[in-house]
Parts: sequence; C-alpha cells; structure tokens
Amino acid sequence: MQTEVLIVGGGLSGLALADHLTRQGKDFLLVEAQDRLGGRIMTKESADGRFDLGPAWFWPGQPRIAALARRFNIQVFEQFSTGDLLFQDQSGAVHRGRGYASMQGSLRLAGGMGSLIEAFSNVLDPARVMIRTRFTAVACSRDGITATLDQGGMALTVSAGQIVLAVPPRVIADTVRFDPALNAAQLQSLKDMPTWMAGQAKILAVYDTPHWRNAGLSGDAMSHRGPMAEIHDASPMAGGPYALFGFVGVPAGARAAHKEEVMQMALAQLIAMFGPEMAKPRDLMLQDWAAVLEIARPQDQKPVGYHPNYGLPQALRPLAEHGVHFGSTETAEVFGGFLEGALEAAEFLSERLKSAIDAKV
Repeated sequence: MQTEVLIVGGGLSGLALADHLTRQGKDFLLVEAQDRLGGRIMTKESADGRFDLGPAWFWPGQPRIAALARRFNIQVFEQFSTGDLLFQDQSGAVHRGRGYASMQGSLRLAGGMGSLIEAFSNVLDPARVMIRTRFTAVACSRDGITATLDQGGMALTVSAGQIVLAVPPRVIADTVRFDPALNAAQLQSLKDMPTWMAGQAKILAVYDTPHWRNAGLSGDAMSHRGPMAEIHDASPMAGGPYALFGFVGVPAGARAAHKEEVMQMALAQLIAMFGPEMAKPRDLMLQDWAAVLEIARPQDQKPVGYHPNYGLPQALRPLAEHGVHFGSTETAEVFGGFLEGALEAAEFLSERLKSAIDAKV
C-alpha cells in the first residue's frame, strides 16, 4: 500500500486533518486501532437521547469548533446552569446553594460531540479510512517512510511520504517501534506529556423527568464524599430524556476492581443529593477512560489535577525533517488538551504537509 500522508488515529484531530487534506486534493490514508472513530469523543444513545461520555463542552473564544458547527449545521446551546447548586461534605450532609456553576457559559452541540465525528465520516472517502488497524512500527529512510500495521493479526506495510501520529504521545512511546530509534530525550518527551482526561471516568444517569430542575436545582454539585466528585446536567438541548453525569473520584484501580459497587454507590449518592425520585433511572452507565489502552497508559491512571502546559516539545520537532509529525491535542500550542486543540493541531499540520508535498512536485 502507498499514500502521500499516513494519518494514525481517528479521533477529532486525525479526522480534521483528513478533511483538510481532502479539501486540498491531497492523498492520505487514515488508520484507527479501535473499532470506531472518535478517540476520546464518545456519544451514546439511550432512551432516544444522545449523551456524551467523553468531552461535552467547548467555550466562546474557540473559533474552530464553532466554525465546524456552522459548516455542518449542528446547533449550539449553552450548558444548563439555572437553579441552585449542591455541596456534599465528607459526612454525607448535603448543603444547598453553596459554590458556583463551574461550567456556566460553556457550550454544547445538539446530538453530542459525536455529531462532529459523524459529520467528518460523511465527508471523507471511506476507502481512505481503516478501523481495527493498529500502527506498530515506522522506519524512516531517504526513500520515505515505511509503516507497519496490524489488522486483526495480519501484517500490512504502507509506504508514505509523511506520517502524522494523531494519538496520545504516551501511547506512541509505549506501543510504536521507531527505526532509527528515538533518542532518550525524544522518548522521555513523549512519556512526559499527560494524556488529557485519560485517567477520568464518567457515570451517566438518564431519566424521563428532570427531577433536579423541577426542584429548582441546576444539576451542578460537588462532593467530598463521592463516589462522584463533580456532577453536571447532561441533558440534550430540548425535551427529554434528561440526564446527570458525574466525574468519578474513585482511583482507577479500585473502580476497575469494584465496578458494580461503584455504580451502586453512585446511585445512592444521587438519591442522597437530589432526592428519592432519582432511584430509578432509565439507564445508568459508566465510561472508564483509564481502561482504554488505545488512549490511557499506566502513567495516566491518576488524573492530572491541573491543566498541563501543552505544545510540541523541542526534542520532537526535528523529526518533521524526516516526515514524522505529531498531531494529538496535546501538541497544540494554544488550546492543548481541549477539543479546540485537536482542531488547532490539525490546521497547523495541514499547512505544513501541504508545503512539504507541494515542494516535491
């Protein structure tokens, strides 16, 4: 197999880059290890509603995602934040009206962030997209790049002029063999970049009736008892069904070993904080990102308590001279870690690749 640009990773960055190359008339092949596209974006259907189990928000001042919403005719709406907040102290006592709506003013997409993934999928040539295809090795020479792929146990070889690794840097460090090998500084740079949100887990509870809204509550809540440490309204733009989601504060190892217990505790917490009407959700689901090896590595098991200073490390930049580029959101200079950062990285690389390809013509 041969292509001008091999894109590794079918998350938002990889798909956006493929879209840029399509509109530029450039040749590419996109490969994704998982059985679906989207990466850290995952929108699930439940009770005739669509709910984000990965990132759900973007903010004013993030122009690229807003432009995509306009281009694909996806409605934008503001995060629900009307009503009182709740705070649960360590004893389990619940206090009303304490704190502030931390996500007030943030924006969401009708149909969830998965609407973006579906829109990109609809405009890309399906013959240029391969899922269930794992990237394992890359060799660079004067003649170009040779990539080794694993598709269900069958080895494939792809020759490319350029390669973009649009997957978390730590995944690259752990799973990809380079020839020539990366030097110590380059390998350490990959390992030192935390995968944003990879250590997180979300619990979602779906209801026919927004019991919290009817009680004058916004759905925003903080808890020092748990298992959910932070809770928000996750309902669709209009009408039902309705939902709350919570970030799980239980360590990754414990929640993996005691999933059912964590779920039972989460339901008990919703009842304690929002009332007995919460006892019978239509659906209750857990998405544990720390358990997805294509996204999270052992170093990511503990969530980062701050927003890292992202951007492509200096040690990795010389690899572009050999046609090897890094394109996950963690490499973005301005919006690293955010969905906007994935689009920023794709936009930057599309211009760099266009220049490199055109220079060979």
